[in-house]
Amino acid sequence: MSITEIAIKRPSLVIVIFTVLGVLGVFSYFQLKYELIPNVAPPYASIMTIYPGASPKDIENSITKKIEDAVSSVDKIKTINSYSSEGMSLVMIEFQQDAPADTSVQDVQRKVNEVLSLLPSGSKTPVISKFSLSDLPILRIGVTGEMPGKEFYKFVEDSIKPRLTKIKGVGQVSLIGGEEREIKVNIDMDKIDTYKLTILQVLQVIKTSNIDFPAGKIKDSDGQYIVRIAGKFSSLDDLRDLIITKTPSGSVIKLKDIAEVEDGTKEITTISRINGRDAMGIMIQKQSGTNAVEISSLVRAELQKMEKDFKTQGIKFDVAQDSSEFTIEAAKSVGEDLILAIILVGLVMLLFLHSIRNSIIVMVAIPTSLITTMIGIYIFNFTLNLMTLLALSLVIGILVDDSIVVLENIYRHLEMGKDRRKAALDGRNEIGFSALSITLVDVVVFLPLALISGTVGKIVKQYSLVVVLSTMVSLFVSFTITPMLASRFGKIEDLARKSFLGRFGHWFESMFNRIIDVYQRIIRWGLQNKRIVITATALLFIGSVLLVPFGFIGSEFITSIDKGELSIHAELPERVNLEDTNRVSLELEKMLFEMPEIEKVFVNVGASSDGYMGQTSNNIAELNVSLVPRNKRKKSIDDVSKEIKMKALSVIPGIKIMVSPIGLFGTGDSFSVGITVTGTNYDEVYDSAQKVEKIMKGVRGVAETKMTTSQGKPEIRIDINREKMAEYGLTLDNVGGTLRVALSGDDESKYSDGTNEYAIRVFLDQFDRSKTSEIGKIKV
Repeated sequence: MSITEIAIKRPSLVIVIFTVLGVLGVFSYFQLKYELIPNVAPPYASIMTIYPGASPKDIENSITKKIEDAVSSVDKIKTINSYSSEGMSLVMIEFQQDAPADTSVQDVQRKVNEVLSLLPSGSKTPVISKFSLSDLPILRIGVTGEMPGKEFYKFVEDSIKPRLTKIKGVGQVSLIGGEEREIKVNIDMDKIDTYKLTILQVLQVIKTSNIDFPAGKIKDSDGQYIVRIAGKFSSLDDLRDLIITKTPSGSVIKLKDIAEVEDGTKEITTISRINGRDAMGIMIQKQSGTNAVEISSLVRAELQKMEKDFKTQGIKFDVAQDSSEFTIEAAKSVGEDLILAIILVGLVMLLFLHSIRNSIIVMVAIPTSLITTMIGIYIFNFTLNLMTLLALSLVIGILVDDSIVVLENIYRHLEMGKDRRKAALDGRNEIGFSALSITLVDVVVFLPLALISGTVGKIVKQYSLVVVLSTMVSLFVSFTITPMLASRFGKIEDLARKSFLGRFGHWFESMFNRIIDVYQRIIRWGLQNKRIVITATALLFIGSVLLVPFGFIGSEFITSIDKGELSIHAELPERVNLEDTNRVSLELEKMLFEMPEIEKVFVNVGASSDGYMGQTSNNIAELNVSLVPRNKRKKSIDDVSKEIKMKALSVIPGIKIMVSPIGLFGTGDSFSVGITVTGTNYDEVYDSAQKVEKIMKGVRGVAETKMTTSQGKPEIRIDINREKMAEYGLTLDNVGGTLRVALSGDDESKYSDGTNEYAIRVFLDQFDRSKTSEIGKIKV
């Protein structure tokens, strides 16, 4: 007994089967999560090493080259790119597509550990991480409050950040800007010279006087006790009254005699604003493998709770950017297209079948197949993303193919005089292999797409499998539900001219017959002029193939989209300080808010995410801009980008500005082509790179060029007289350590005021470290 015969003779069984499938499909649908595109984890790993104060050349020679040599022997590495900047080394490793990501990162970690002893003593431990698009922030939030700067920063760090970190799926919460408390010991250079002290001596006394020393334990008759020397400073007065040394006359020199102890804040290196208001920035990253839309919803709910809980502190949150908003809008848009496609297919079915009854029988295949497909999407751990929803939209027309073929043949058998059950069974059996071949054509086209490797394969896999699943389900529906319904409700339709539907049907048939007559005449002409048809077909085929190599049709990985978000990277000359950069960013903000297309602006002065790599510098600023919805503005995102750049260059002289629309992957669509210039001599390579950049600027279509290598910031170079240094019994460690503490400060010692610890930074006061002429007077 065939499956169709069972469906016709046992309709209750078919109803039960598809009822169960429907319930499971609905359940699966509500378990699915939204996502913009399938999760793509490129095979990259990064090694970041911090070496405070080192120049790019020192970074390259002492850190970058050693790490490159160490990891070059790791298996399945495709390319290694390195970036040496002031105080930081970044080595980017691209693996081959078939390389196991976790194992490869472990191999890199082992190789880096082997050269740790060769790295400079002042450098930090290299941080190795596997690159993933999930590492990009999904939320950029500005928080403001009616509190003093230091208290506000501490409140955000202690009360707000922990609540966000506890949210399920949140990977990392980063704070930007704000005034973090720091105890500053500002040494007066003239006073320590008077008492014949050095900076390192003062630092050493502070460090050795600010420790808790465990001494052991003691057993007494009434119990056992731990003995600990409580030597840490309990107040700032303890620090001020710290005895540094004694003079030959016996007088005591205290820290307050040679330095000012200030309860201040760390040096501000970044400034954040949201819509023109000073704020602290909060960047939220999700854990790998979690859903951004779900996490964003949980975070927003928590923000509303915190605004109520901290109402007395005046805490307000403003979400500057939310990557999940575009995901939801995109999913809704595709869902609306899906509904529209179903309606259009239903109208077309009614138009051609001339029967509401037959159209309903065919249309049952669409929701039945779609709901059942949800089970497969859930089992394969797919999500509702652009690829899966696009696949569902595509198969709407395919889903009714099998049912139409089967129903048409059943209708033919009804016209032959057979009863409904006999016609349904004979009609389906007669056309079964044709329906099967129709379905298998789609399967053999789309199933191989799921076997493609690499990044493209990860993106189209869900798309292809959803098409295959839904198509196979539609075949099952055409073999069961369609003949079952036809055997109960099938009826020969007679188009009566009296009814509106009948008159319309006759009119449509006459128009359709005219089109058929025209088509037949074209076919007859083609059969009579075979050479012309073959020649024209060959020319069209060759011409279409040549459109790509001749540049008429371009190619790109993913086309640019209008997400309504922009990233503006502003760069000023190297000598510009943070205050001047902030002033320029304020001018940019003012200019932006004069544009009707701008909705929100989140500013980060002193830092930039510049693609996938972050950088910090006193002369850069990043402005993340959100535009009003596309239906509320006349200009496209590209037009807005060009207008912003033109206005910025005309208003602010000397600024380098790059305006990049935020792409599908959440980063700025900055540079499409990268050119690497290599060589053994750095100066020659740099000169050659400048020539290449000049040539590229003259290429038609090039809008922006940027060199990843720069001449660097101006520096004061101190040349050491080694003979004199040896005469005085000094070492480079003495000289370098003194200058580092004097200018940058030492913050290894901590001050505790109960439950919180703050850094004690020891360095020269602002007056003594603000003049280049005073450097040579520092005593070592």
